[in-house]
Amino acid sequence: MKLIFAVVQDQDSNRLMNALVENNFRATKLASTGGFLKSGNTTFIIGTEDIRVEKALKVIKDNCKSREQLVAPVSPMGGNADSYIPYPVEVEVGGATVFVLPIEQFHQY
Repeated sequence: MKLIFAVVQDQDSNRLMNALVENNFRATKLASTGGFLKSGNTTFIIGTEDIRVEKALKVIKDNCKSREQLVAPVSPMGGNADSYIPYPVEVEVGGATVFVLPIEQFHQY
């Protein structure tokens, strides 16, 4: 058995949840916040058999796309202003960060 943690951008969460249900995966959906951009994320927790892990990863990959986004940097509060960039910067966001962990037991009640 495996436990899959998938951290995805909020924009992809509904599409991913629908795709997981269509492919007979049960998932727990949690609201989370990213550390770098401090933007909303969704963390999916999925328990599945070893033979279905690749299918789950394909569903996640097919439904979570990265995209470019303009981000206005926060001004430094008491920090070094020499490295501060006062204009928006384009960064890549989205996609999915996925962790696959082995589990000893899996129960559904």
